[in-house]
Formats: sequence, structure tokens, C-alpha cells
Amino acid sequence: MSDIPSPELWITETHRSITRLGFRVTHTLFSGQSPYQRVDIVETAGHGRMLLNDGMVMLSERDEAIYHEMIAHVPLFVHPAPRTVLIIGGGDGGTAREVLRHAGIRRVVLVEIDAMVVAACREHLPSVSAALSDPRLELRMADGVAYMRDTDELYDVILVDSTDPVGPAAPLFDGEFYRNAARRLTAGGILISQAESPFYDGDIQSAMLAAQRPFFERLHLYQFSNLTYPGGLWSFGFAAKGLCPIADFQPDRPSASGLKMEYYTPAVHHAAFALPAFLEKRLNSVLDPLPSCMTASRLNPERVLPVSESVSGEKKSAVQGDIAP
Repeated sequence: MSDIPSPELWITETHRSITRLGFRVTHTLFSGQSPYQRVDIVETAGHGRMLLNDGMVMLSERDEAIYHEMIAHVPLFVHPAPRTVLIIGGGDGGTAREVLRHAGIRRVVLVEIDAMVVAACREHLPSVSAALSDPRLELRMADGVAYMRDTDELYDVILVDSTDPVGPAAPLFDGEFYRNAARRLTAGGILISQAESPFYDGDIQSAMLAAQRPFFERLHLYQFSNLTYPGGLWSFGFAAKGLCPIADFQPDRPSASGLKMEYYTPAVHHAAFALPAFLEKRLNSVLDPLPSCMTASRLNPERVLPVSESVSGEKKSAVQGDIAP
């Protein structure tokens, strides 16, 4: 009798009912239902261990460094002296890991609503979650929206490491949340927000940026490529109380830090803010311009703008409704 081959097991993520990603699973490491979502960690054939929340891929070992480096190092190398960081979400620990690599960081508060995510990642994704035990980190199991509303603490950088705007993450894209975030930033502070796919989620990006616009002097979008998110290109929002992500970025700081990266470089930092034409067209009415920042940076890389200096000279208006590409 001939051997019968084992059936292949695949997990698929369907995004907005228009596109689908698939990954071959070799075995399941964890599967559970929390009060907030279904949490799964699986071993895959080509992407290492993978975390999924409600069937949506949050990270894989093969490419998680890209997301976590770009959410953390872009603002931390723009801010002249970051000391305190607040992370909303990010219970896997990857964002905290990258933040805590910076020697100047004195305190990180991580607010995660789902204890199951934290416990599962501690056990099955130690390369991602190890920094959750760092003494500089305070892990608070709480609702990030409520924490932002009620706390009176101030932070140099706030990182919103959220899932898609559904379920418990939906309020993290609301205008009241961004109002409270702006209040919780120190002078010159920076807010980074997970901002979805530029191809499939233009409506979400436009609404998110419009909701942030009234509360921040500077507003930008930057991009990164990865393997496990729909479309392969993903975005972060950069909202700041004056700092420009190009003019206030000193390219020698990453190398001087001694940090070894998988994806982030000074050149990637600059290029990430160069938006394709369809995004410029869609978001021109809400984002601040960068050409003057880029020119200043090329002429004088050491130049640091005062927090009160507005590069554009005027505020952009909010996006009105959904703008098609």
C-alpha cells in the first residue's frame, strides 16, 4: 500500500472582500478566544511563526522587523531627545522591543486591551516579545482609548500599534482619541498611527488623517513594504507638534546609535515620505508639503527647526469625505 500524502493546511486572510492572502501552515501552536477576539499563532512553511487576530495576520517572524522598525525608529530619530514613549496596542511586544533599543529611552508604557495576546506571544514568539520584561517598560492591561482619555501623563512619542479599525480597535481611529493624544504629547511630541493599505483602504486613510488634522501642526504619511499585509505596501501616519520628519531628521543619528537594522536606513527614512502620485492626489488637501523640508535637509543636514516654525507657512484643510484615487 502506497503512502498517502498528508493534506496541506492553508490559512487565508480576505481583505475587504476583494483580495486574499494565503500561507501554508505546518502546525498550530496556539488557538484561543479572548473576550475581544480570536487569537492564533501558527508555524508556517515559509514565514516562520505567525500571529493572527480574528483571522487577520498581525506579524510573521520573517518580516515583522520591517513594521516594528518603521513604526519606532522613524519618530525616535526625528525627535531630538525622546525619553518617554506610550504604545497603544502592540501586545506582541515588537514595537516595544525596537523602542527600548534606544539608549536614551527612560520609560515606556504599553497599554494592551487583550491579555491573551500578551500571554500567547510571551510563550510562542519570544524573539518578538522579550522586551516585555524590560524594567523600563510598564505593561498595563487596559483599554487604550480610556487610558488616553483619563491619564494626565505626558509622552514625547505616542505609537498607535493597532489592528484594522474593526472591533476593539475601531475607537483608535476616532477624532476624540486624536484630540486626547495631542493633549498627552510634550511640546514637540510625535504621534505615529497604523494607517492601513494605500491601495485598498483609501477611505480609512482619508478619514483618519482628517480626524487628526485639527490637532497637529504637521501631518504626513509614510510607506513601507512587507510580505504579509494585503497589497504589500502599508502606511503609517506621522502627526507632530511642529517637527518635520525630513528637516528635523539628522541622517548621521542612526549610524551613531550603533543599532543594527533589518530594514530601516537613513535612505529608507527619506524615501518612505515620497508618496506615489495617486496618494498625493488623494491626500493633497490634508497633508503638509515636504519639498521645502527636503530642500532644507539636503542643503544642511544638521538643521533642526524650532518646534514653533511652520515649514509650509499655512495649515492644510481637512479632507472632505472619501476621495477616490
